[in-house]
Amino acid sequence: MTDGLSIDTSVPHPARRYDYWLGGKDNFAADRESGDAVIAAFPTIKLWAVENRKFLRRAVTYLAREAGIRQFLDIGTGIPTANNTHEVAQSLTPDARIVYVDNDPIVLVHARALLTSTDAGATAYLQADFRDPETILSQAREILDFSQPIGLMLIALLHFMKDSDQPYEHVRTLVDALPPGSFLAVTHAVDDYLPKQQAEGLTDVGRVPFEMRSRAEVARYFEGLELVPPGLVSISEWRAEDETGPRPSAADIAADGAVAHKP
Repeated sequence: MTDGLSIDTSVPHPARRYDYWLGGKDNFAADRESGDAVIAAFPTIKLWAVENRKFLRRAVTYLAREAGIRQFLDIGTGIPTANNTHEVAQSLTPDARIVYVDNDPIVLVHARALLTSTDAGATAYLQADFRDPETILSQAREILDFSQPIGLMLIALLHFMKDSDQPYEHVRTLVDALPPGSFLAVTHAVDDYLPKQQAEGLTDVGRVPFEMRSRAEVARYFEGLELVPPGLVSISEWRAEDETGPRPSAADIAADGAVAHKP
């Protein structure tokens, strides 16, 4: 038990496995074993983890600097690392308000210690599950002003949802609750770039449910919204003009991302 919350270290969790790939220390043997199993099936997964964080930084920068977003709802936030949503947003707009949501108790422990806000802004953490969007919305309304635009961040989350988890319906519930002028940001593993056998081999590897989808299937999450240029592309390519060094290939990353506006 930690801080009144039960943490099962025998079962791998996506947040702790992601921390392992990023070189963090907040993971357990089950997470490392799961992470190594994925590395065996997809050797560039650590590069994907780095590129996914870079996409988050660029997306939040766009939303805060260019789109004028001052509120963020980040679901599936994971264990805090560098360039978290609130750090990027509040470095540009100190009064930004951020609500983080994750279902792993260990994330709550670290969030309380590390997710400190600017004096002008606010940062809060909710322990909740994406599969219960009404609870997320109910609690988030206590912190965010739903009469003003919100940036909904679903970064590297939806590919952990099987179709039976109703991810499209839950995303629609969340987006429908947002006021006009809000934005949705998504990154998702896609199988378009991989040989069929390799893509199929990644399903449920490492004892963590996982669902690669096609770019067309990922695009369904943005129905009724207006994609921000360059649209739905490899996360390594989305507004990456200022990134130093050569860009990884789409096949190395096998994940697409986009940001879209709710008119």
